[in-house]
Amino acid sequence: MGETLPNQRRNRIVSLRFLTATLGFSLCVAALSSSRAYASESESDVQLAIVDKYVDATHVQEKNLRGLQMEVDIDAHLPKLEKRGKLRALRKISILGKITYKALGFSGDDTVKQEVITRYLAAESAARENGTIAITPANYKFRYAGRLVQHGVTTQILDVTPRKKQVGLFKGQIWIDAASGMPVREIGQFVKTPSVFLKKIAFVRDYEIRNGVAFPSHIQSTVDTRIVGRAELEISFSNFTREESADDDAPVDSTSDSGETPTPAQPQPAAQPVGALQEIETNGTAAGPQL
Repeated sequence: MGETLPNQRRNRIVSLRFLTATLGFSLCVAALSSSRAYASESESDVQLAIVDKYVDATHVQEKNLRGLQMEVDIDAHLPKLEKRGKLRALRKISILGKITYKALGFSGDDTVKQEVITRYLAAESAARENGTIAITPANYKFRYAGRLVQHGVTTQILDVTPRKKQVGLFKGQIWIDAASGMPVREIGQFVKTPSVFLKKIAFVRDYEIRNGVAFPSHIQSTVDTRIVGRAELEISFSNFTREESADDDAPVDSTSDSGETPTPAQPQPAAQPVGALQEIETNGTAAGPQL
């Protein structure tokens, strides 16, 4: 009898300790789950807010880019064939959103001109004629990937996945200026190529924000072609001006790379004939992904 009581006490102590440990573990799990739910909800809130701000900003961007013309330098390289070519062109965006290229000069190998640059610009036309390609919730799924702070400027990063496999849509990331909602960088690969001659198009597209509006600055692209293999392109934009016929109601920073502000009707160099690249039109709008 004397031995039974200590055993019962011992069992009760063990049971009490087990119950305490179990309760403590349950509380920890509940707190952790609550923390995760809160973090997920917080991320979701940030995602929704930045997406809405970005969509609104791109509407402003589109309005400000219409009626502009700019010089474009396309430097293409075929590493396997060791061939290069460089096109200088005038890119115009009408007030209705139609984009045209007028060649100002070409130097280099004709293979690069015909099989790379011409097909690349034609792919832009095909992508835009195929329908809307704007980066919106209707076309893409968004996932918050984090933020980057440099020199006091915060950039929000979102992963984007197209809702359907359509020409002009891509899978990758968009970097957004947190203050203005304007695009800073777009990185990705098109989910469907607009031409049977192109197997894959990957790109890094950079923008420069001037007076609160994002202007195209530089594109680095890699194109896998079926005829001449891998092609590398560097595209630079400069000398933004507004034509006299454009709608001047929308403010625009037309400062050139030299820091000077050109007149609205700054004269452009005479175009030099370069075969099929003399003039190419695309019927899409200025906003959204651009090849």
